Amino acid sequence: MRANRLRLYIHLTRLNRPIGALLLLWPTLWALWIASNGHPNPLITTIFMLGTLLMRSAGCVMNDYADRKIDPYVERTRNRPLATGEISHSEALVLTVMLCLLSFLIILPLNGLTILLSIPALLLAASYPYTKRFFTLPQAYLGVAFGFGIPMAFAAQTGHLSNVAWILLIANIFWSVAYDTEYAMVDRNDDIHLGIRSSALLFGKHDIAIIMLCHITLIGILYAIGVYLHRHLFFNAGLLVALGLISYQYGLIRKRDRADCFKAFLHNNWVGAAIFAGIFLDYAFPIRG
Repeated sequence: MRANRLRLYIHLTRLNRPIGALLLLWPTLWALWIASNGHPNPLITTIFMLGTLLMRSAGCVMNDYADRKIDPYVERTRNRPLATGEISHSEALVLTVMLCLLSFLIILPLNGLTILLSIPALLLAASYPYTKRFFTLPQAYLGVAFGFGIPMAFAAQTGHLSNVAWILLIANIFWSVAYDTEYAMVDRNDDIHLGIRSSALLFGKHDIAIIMLCHITLIGILYAIGVYLHRHLFFNAGLLVALGLISYQYGLIRKRDRADCFKAFLHNNWVGAAIFAGIFLDYAFPIRG
């Protein structure tokens, strides 16, 4: 019985599907390395990595609670523990509070500005699931929620918020719109039936072009940041690899096949990893080129 409950909790918090945590983690790591000039405080890095996992798990539970009356009618989500009734609504709320409390406790060693920024970060995460009811572009809101670790990382490392922090957040918004539109393309038919808002519906026949434009804007903003910060060969090499990976995604989504769109969404993990690898290597080995 206990093993079965543990399995349900893992399923509810998506610990069995780490892609969401990774898409949340990569921009945070970009920010930590850039804010610290390639030498992030090990304690701060550990706190942010653990906090990312905890808040992503809490966000998944919040999302399923918000969608508890919708998920049973969506093919991809009908077997989630809240949708099937295997986990009660009150149990999910208790789990959410516990995860949020743990997330708050682990950031207490950080400075006051970081702790202060955790408040809007929590509000963004909690409110995001409800934006699909009224906001025509919830993927942009997701980009802010998923990217708020960026200003928090700058605050933790430097004690203040630079313009680079906010520009990096904007870059993450474009990336989120790109990959979450690929995700929304999987649920397009269900969303139409249920009246859910999404970028895939908003963009219509222009969805693929806008996804590619958002990806290219991400790379362009990061390149501009690299120029501003006088970064070198590896930084740009990471962006070039990411651009190649993005072109592969175009091949996946161009026919709008649901399975291939989902593969493209998952593939963004490698885009984030390539960008981070470039940042990491550039600070470790500052070769001009």
